[in-house]
Amino acid sequence: MTSPAPGDEPAIDEPAIDVLIADDDPVVRFGLRMMLSGAPDLRVVAEAGDGAEAVELARRHHPDVVLMDIRMPGTDGLTATETLRGDSRAPQVMVLTTFDADAHVLRALRAGAAGFLLKDTPPDELVVAIRHAAQGRPVLSPEVTRRLIAKVAESDEDARRATARERLGVLGEREREVAVEIGAGRSNAEIAARYFLGLTTVKTHVSSILTKLGLNNRVQVALLVQEAGLGSTDRPE
Repeated sequence: MTSPAPGDEPAIDEPAIDVLIADDDPVVRFGLRMMLSGAPDLRVVAEAGDGAEAVELARRHHPDVVLMDIRMPGTDGLTATETLRGDSRAPQVMVLTTFDADAHVLRALRAGAAGFLLKDTPPDELVVAIRHAAQGRPVLSPEVTRRLIAKVAESDEDARRATARERLGVLGEREREVAVEIGAGRSNAEIAARYFLGLTTVKTHVSSILTKLGLNNRVQVALLVQEAGLGSTDRPE
């Protein structure tokens, strides 16, 4: 077992941290109980085989921390987490699972989970995480943190794309086509040839595009088209 970081050791005479284990696999529950039995400040007060039982037992025993599996029959762990975190005496919930899908991470955290760890987390790290959770300190495994950051970044990209497409929506149909061609790096002459237009007509469209979008040059148009995720053969929605 690795040495705990400063502040991770249990303080002398501190009351025990009561833990409820919720997992539909009795072997997993037994393993978790054994892992936690070596920590003098942790006490397993109940075990549940599904989310509904976890809610019932948590309300009966008032644990400080619930170790909650996600995938359980009937009421799943995420629903149980949302229910428990809505209680007046809500326990801290540590979502512990082998399933680390981004949507579940976000939903658990939005529901108020104190942390999200994978079931292969080493015993010493699990013990420290429970102590942190009992103190209201959020805990995420490094892998989950990386995935969560990537998910947030992806969400930001989606927002930028939606905003860019909305801006392009002020253009007329031909103007949108010309804007997409600018995004593909085509010159006025190439655009004219592609759409059988006169060069003066293309220049007029470009000028109108810049005015309507409040932009100064073709590069800005190209960047906006790229943010919208449109290729030279695509048409804005």
